[in-house]
Amino acid sequence: MLLLNCPWCGPRDETEFHYGGQAHLPYPESPADLDDPQWAEYVFYRENPKGPFAERWSHATGCRRWFNAVRDTATYQVLATYRLDEPRPDALSEGGNR
Repeated sequence: MLLLNCPWCGPRDETEFHYGGQAHLPYPESPADLDDPQWAEYVFYRENPKGPFAERWSHATGCRRWFNAVRDTATYQVLATYRLDEPRPDALSEGGNR
């Protein structure tokens, strides 16, 4: 079972959370100028790396707030969690905020 550290509530079981996809995706500057293939790329295409990956999570049954997590996709280990207003930590060299 995955243990996530909510920045506001502390460590909780993964069943309390909802996955929200890739983190740090900028919204298009001029959305009206995008054609259908460009919108499809923005909405549906995401990175799929092997290793550390920044994700968004929601503490659905707790404080209901969104936060980011860096999770290793090969080992499923959560390397760091952080609020949306904080920069992505260097989870590899610092060991992260578990």
